[in-house]
Amino acid sequence: MAHVTFSPPYTTPEQAAQALRDVGYAVLRPEDVAAWIGTDLSELEALNADWKDLPPDDFLKDGGRYRRRRHSCFVVEGGAVCQVPHRAHWQPVEYNALHGGMQRWFAPMLDATVARPAWQRLLAALAKVSDTVFAPGGGPVPWFLEAHQFRIDTTDGIGRPTPEGAHRDGVDLVAVFLVGREGVKGGETRVFEATGPNGQRFTLTEPWSVLLLDDARMIHETTPIQPAAPGGCRDTLVVTCRQGAFQGAE
Repeated sequence: MAHVTFSPPYTTPEQAAQALRDVGYAVLRPEDVAAWIGTDLSELEALNADWKDLPPDDFLKDGGRYRRRRHSCFVVEGGAVCQVPHRAHWQPVEYNALHGGMQRWFAPMLDATVARPAWQRLLAALAKVSDTVFAPGGGPVPWFLEAHQFRIDTTDGIGRPTPEGAHRDGVDLVAVFLVGREGVKGGETRVFEATGPNGQRFTLTEPWSVLLLDDARMIHETTPIQPAAPGGCRDTLVVTCRQGAFQGAE
């Protein structure tokens, strides 16, 4: 049977904040992502090489070896981006039944990655839309951002981008950037209302397209990937924005 995919419901950068308010999510094309951030698409694509040497994720409770990642944390306020000392990633079990309640120490992102102007602008843009949607009228507030570089591979036959299943992250904004995919099938993105019947399914295929989510309103997951060619993998960047503090720091 042919593998069926559905195209993302793209919107424009100008409509992204309103889409987050109206339906709880927005999807932007790569060229619109670059324009929204204020950089060239080539500058974002220059980050891609930093996904080639991600260390293994040693915390997978399903025993899998399909995920590699790096993780770093930042505070952004009024466009100023500050990387904080390296810290563990922590989620409550209410949001991650599989890996919640664990202090997971992942390797930090490379200094060369976070020093790139495109990286700084990307984080500033996410904080700005968070100001607009989640803190309107009050001016810029501090946003606590966690950035995760993921590579899901198919070396063992199947890779699970979201082994915890459909979930929320316990933050305000979730941004899922597709960095690239090669030699895989599957990896369908699914978003659902947390308290309603509506949902959407589509496949991100264009490098540096992004899904923005109102985490309080939407549940999300990505279906497993399988190899379509030897060495198949899917690279993503997930950035979460949260007011008040990092999870586990209250």
